[in-house]
Amino acid sequence: MSANSSLGKQLTTALASRDARHIRRRLPEPSSASLSRMVNFSSNDYLSLSISPELRKLFLDKLHVAPDVLGSGGSRLLVNGTAHDALEARLAAFFKSPTALLFNSGFDANVGFFSCVPQAGDIVIYDEYIHASVHDGVRASRARDATYSFPHNSITAFRRLLTQICDETPALSLGQGSVFVAVESLYSMDGTFAPLQEISAILDEVMPAGNGYLVVDEAHATGVYGPQGRGRVAMLGLESKVLARLHTFGKALAASGAVVLTTPLIRDYLLNYARPLIYTTSLSSSNIIAAEASFDMLESGAAQRAADELLDNTLYFTHTLRGRLSDIPSDLLSLPSDIEASAIIPIMTPRPRSLSGYLLERGMNARPITWPTVPKGKDRVRVCLQTSHTREELDRLVTAMINWAKQTLEEQSGRGPGMRETVGTAMASKL
Repeated sequence: MSANSSLGKQLTTALASRDARHIRRRLPEPSSASLSRMVNFSSNDYLSLSISPELRKLFLDKLHVAPDVLGSGGSRLLVNGTAHDALEARLAAFFKSPTALLFNSGFDANVGFFSCVPQAGDIVIYDEYIHASVHDGVRASRARDATYSFPHNSITAFRRLLTQICDETPALSLGQGSVFVAVESLYSMDGTFAPLQEISAILDEVMPAGNGYLVVDEAHATGVYGPQGRGRVAMLGLESKVLARLHTFGKALAASGAVVLTTPLIRDYLLNYARPLIYTTSLSSSNIIAAEASFDMLESGAAQRAADELLDNTLYFTHTLRGRLSDIPSDLLSLPSDIEASAIIPIMTPRPRSLSGYLLERGMNARPITWPTVPKGKDRVRVCLQTSHTREELDRLVTAMINWAKQTLEEQSGRGPGMRETVGTAMASKL
C-alpha cells in the first residue's frame, strides 16, 4: 500500500494527529544488554517470578518429563489436551470454584464472556475504569444498547444507578432479565481496590430475586492477594457471591493465559458461543506446563513470601515519597490521596513524558500513561513495584522524581539557564 493512497493518507493523518497531541503509542526499545541494566518499574512481574531460580527449576523439571511440550494441536474444541483439562480441574479446586475454563489471555476471556453471556434485554453496569477488553466484549453483545457506568469505586453512585435501573425496569424485581456488574478487584492504572463487599451487598439488597450478577477481573491481584494468592474475592470470602472471576497467568505468575471461574452452565455456554475461545488455537503445552509450575509456587507458600516482600516495598516506597513531596506543588507531582497497599502506584503529573524521560536517562524505566488509556487530565507515570526491587533502588527512584520536580520548577521560574525546554525531552521523545 502506498503512503499516498487514500488509505495511506487517512492512516498517516490519524497518526499525525496523535503525534500533535503527544499521545502516539510506540513500542519500547527491544530488550538489550543496556536496557537489562536498567531498573524496571514498568513490569507487571510483581513477584519477580520471571527471574526466580525456583520457578525456573520447577518449569524445566516438568518440561523434561512432560509427554507433550510443543504446540497444542488446534482449538480446544478440536484437540482437548490432557494437560489443559487437568489444569482446569486443578484451578477449579484451587480457587474453590464449581468449574474453570482456560483462555489464551485475559483480554480474550473478558471479550469472550461479555460478548456472549449478557442476553437481549439484559443490562451491564461497569466501573468507569474497567478494562478495555470489557468494553470490547459488551459492544459485541446483545446488551450493547443497555450499558451504564458509575464513577470509579463510588458506592453511593452505584447504589443510585442500580436503584434507578430497577425502578425503571419493574420486570427486574420479578427476576426477569439480568444485570451484570463488571469491576476489577485491583485497577491496573490506579492501584485502587474495588469495594467488593459493598457492591455485593447492594446487589443482594436491591435485587433480592438474585438476578444481579457480579463479575470480577482479578488480573492484577492474582498471586499477590488472598490465601495462597487466590485473589481479593477469596480474601474477602466472596466466592459464592461472584458469578465469574477472571485470573490471568501473565502478570505476577510469570506465565501466559487466563482462566474464567464460573458455573458449569456458563462454562458450557462459553464453549458454544465465546468466539475468542472457539476460533483460535489453544495455549501450547509448554504454556500449560509453565502455569502449572507457577501454581506449584502458590500452593507451596513460596509465592506468599514474595508477596509479603512486595507489600513491604510498597509501604516503604509510598511512605518515603510522600515524606519528600511536602515541598513540591501537588499540581506538578503528587500521590493520590486514596493510594492503598498496591504494587501499582500512579505518580500524578501533567508532564508524564518529561518525568519518564528524566528517569530513563538515569537508568530507571517507568512509563508515562496518558489519554486515551486514562481520562484526560489524569496523566501519570505508573510505577509498578516488584519483590526484587531493593531499598536502594526505591530511594533512587524517589530522589530522581523529586529532583525532576525541582528542576522543572526552576525552569518554569526562569532560574535554569541553558536548561532544555522540558526536562527529559530527548529521552521522552522515544517513549
